[in-house]
Amino acid sequence: MAGEKGNTNSINFLKLVFQAVNWANIADNTATSPLTNLFVSLHTADPTASGNQQSSEAAYTGYLRVAVVRTSSGWSISGETISNVAAITFPASTSGPETETWVGVGTLTSGAGVLLWAGPLTNSLVVNNGITPSFAIGALTITEG
Repeated sequence: MAGEKGNTNSINFLKLVFQAVNWANIADNTATSPLTNLFVSLHTADPTASGNQQSSEAAYTGYLRVAVVRTSSGWSISGETISNVAAITFPASTSGPETETWVGVGTLTSGAGVLLWAGPLTNSLVVNNGITPSFAIGALTITEG
């Protein structure tokens, strides 16, 4: 069935996933140990909808995923778009070159966690020795709709 979500549904979905805000009568059960952070990752190719956080993940020396808190301190919502509140800075590369073309958001700090969202970078990023990949405040945006 083809279709679309309503605006309120999209906004509530973003708040639930990125800010851990309960969604009345849909997702208002209190989990015993809910995620407090989401983890932003870089990828050298499309990790695909059936992939996980490790799919085509960056592998430059020094690379680690970056934790972003699941609150309004980590993510801001404007309409159906969410963006990072603070800069997201990955560790500096001590190798290279490696070209990053996608970014992802998932559930684990390492390993094959659930990839909640992935999208292509506007411009590819060539990571060489000494390069510190980052997203400025508000530069990582996800639109749900």
